[in-house]
Order: sequence, then structure tokens, then C-alpha cells
Amino acid sequence: MRIILVTGSGGAGRTTVAAATALAEARAGRRVLLVSEDVEPLPAQDGLRVLRPRPAGDFRREFLALQARSSTALDLLGAAPFEDAELTELPGSRQFALLRALRDAAEGDHELAVVDLPPLAEALALLALPEQLRRYLRRLLPPERQAARALRPMLAQLAGVPMPAQWLYETTGRWETELAAVQAVVDAPATSVRLVLEPGPAAARALRTARLGLALQRLALDSVVANRLLPADSEDPWLAGLTAQQHRHLAELRTASGLADGVDELPHLGRDPRGPEDLVLLAPARRPAAVPGPVPAWSVEDRREEDGVLVWHIGLPGAVKEDLSLVRRGDELLLTVGAFRRNVPLPAALRRCAVTGAGLVEGDLRVRFTPDPGLWPRTP
Repeated sequence: MRIILVTGSGGAGRTTVAAATALAEARAGRRVLLVSEDVEPLPAQDGLRVLRPRPAGDFRREFLALQARSSTALDLLGAAPFEDAELTELPGSRQFALLRALRDAAEGDHELAVVDLPPLAEALALLALPEQLRRYLRRLLPPERQAARALRPMLAQLAGVPMPAQWLYETTGRWETELAAVQAVVDAPATSVRLVLEPGPAAARALRTARLGLALQRLALDSVVANRLLPADSEDPWLAGLTAQQHRHLAELRTASGLADGVDELPHLGRDPRGPEDLVLLAPARRPAAVPGPVPAWSVEDRREEDGVLVWHIGLPGAVKEDLSLVRRGDELLLTVGAFRRNVPLPAALRRCAVTGAGLVEGDLRVRFTPDPGLWPRTP
């Protein structure tokens, strides 16, 4: 199943493009799921289903379920339980509701899921969240410690009181399972991102930011959609000037996209979209491929014979040296690129090496590793 994650600059029309894409694909005979909080009601269309995340209801349901599972521990602490009617959602509820919707988008009998994500910066943080949270859980509650939960019922019987920590391990295990399912959707080869921009002074910068953030998270860029293009044949001097300026920015987008197929162009309708026929006009002309092109691999080059090192090539298009930072911590590389940061697990061979240098060549970060003689297998 194909999954397209639609994001873009705030106000660029990403929700409209997501709805237009889903409707056009349904009319073409595909079974489509559209995931969106903000989309206007769509006409009944065979093959099209809309899933609306409900952050408030989702938060209340999850909180009450957690409270019920933790009742024994809460009773020991003398806590007063909450009732449904008094709960209001907390900051972060929207992100978790979207993550659950993303997991649900991978289920069902539809052929294509179009997911309307928040604006670009929030979307990139959201897509990185499952991996980050799983890392925190593994550090705070390692699997070997969780294995001890099997002994807790017996210890509770011997002590004569329930063991309050048992619910923590059970909850952590459930969160790990849910987060792993979401991350599997994000990392799937058939998942890609569609970026919606309105050509303007900040569009090319937003595109470069998106390419860098997506590359760090190993996500494929499906296409770039230039939205609300003004007509190029106007005789009005004022409108012609705006059009010329917009097309200069469009040329920058074409250069910065890095995509062989260039940029999809959508017209400005002169009004807000009004109904399905307008949405059809705003559907990108490029049909989503069955599977997007593969994300370039982060390969390890063996240069031990020539230079005595292994080189890890990490593709970071648009990165600049001044914004890069590398820190080796155990079996991970803490990689900071501008506003983005990721803890990247080292390939098995590099875990037995020491970092001895790095260089950036045209978007290719080359990290040099020297084998540790005490850990590297000796050649007979």
C-alpha cells in the first residue's frame, strides 16, 4: 500500500492539495483513505474514506485506560481518580493522535493513504518522534530490566502487597509496541513525503530545509508542488509584475528540488476552492507511483588498504559545514545538522572503530573510522 505524507509551509495549501490528491485518485478507481483534521466535508465518492484524528477524545480514552491499568498503584498512593467529564487534553495530544492515525492508515483494504500533516517544521519533528521516544524508553527501562516483571507477581505474593512498578513495565511494553508500529509505517519503502509550497521569497529556503530534514530521517521526497501560480498571460502590469516575481521563485524551486521530474505546478483559482470540481483542478498532474524511488543508502566504504580507514557516507543535501556537529556516544553517532538532530546507530563494523575525522563534500558527509586493534579481528 502506498502512503503519501503531505506537508509544506504554513498557509501554502497543503490540506487542499491532500484532499485534491485523494479525491482525484478515488475518481480514477483507487481505494483511498484521506487522513486530515482540517479538511472540509467531501462529497460521497466510491473508494474514498476520510479519517479525522480526534485529539481530545483520543487523549481522554488513553488517559482513562492508563488510569484503569494503574489503579492498584494509584490506590497505594492515595490518589483520587479522574472522571471523563473533567479531563481536558494536554499539549502534545494532537501529535500522538496523528501518530495513531498514521499507524491506522497502514491498515485496511485501501490502496493509497494520503495523510495531511502539520506545517513543515512540526511535521518533521512529528515523523522523528517515534524513534526518539523508543530510544528514551530503551535507556530508561532497558529490556533486561523489563524481563524482571515476570517475577513481580510472585514477589507481590511473598510481600503481601502489590508491586507498584508492575504497571510501569506493562505500559512501557505497550508504548514500545505502538511506537514500533508507527515507525514501521514511516520507514516503509512505500511511504514518501509530498511538499506543498507557494513560490515566494521563503519557498526555496523551506525546500532546502525539508530536503535536509527528510534526508536525516531517511525519508523519500515524493514531489514538490508549487501552489497558487498566477496566470502568465495577464495584460495588467501590476499582476504581470507579481507573476514575473513568482516565476523567478519557481525557477529557484526547480533548481533546489533535486528531483528528476521537476516541480508540479497548480494554478491560482482566483478564489478559495469551492467544492469537488475545484479540488479536481488542484490535483497534482503526477500520479503517485506504486513505490517511490529508494532513498540513497548510507554506505560504508572500505579504504583500509589505501588509507587504513573505513568511510561512512551520509547523504545530507544542502548541509553546510558550519551547521554540522558530530559526537560519538557508545554505539551511536549524535548527528546535528542545523535545527535537526538524530542519534544514529552505527553499522556493526563501525562499532569496533574510533572516529578519526569527517568532511562534507557536496552534500555527502564522509565520516572516517579507524579500526580499534583491540576489537578488530586480526588477519591470519
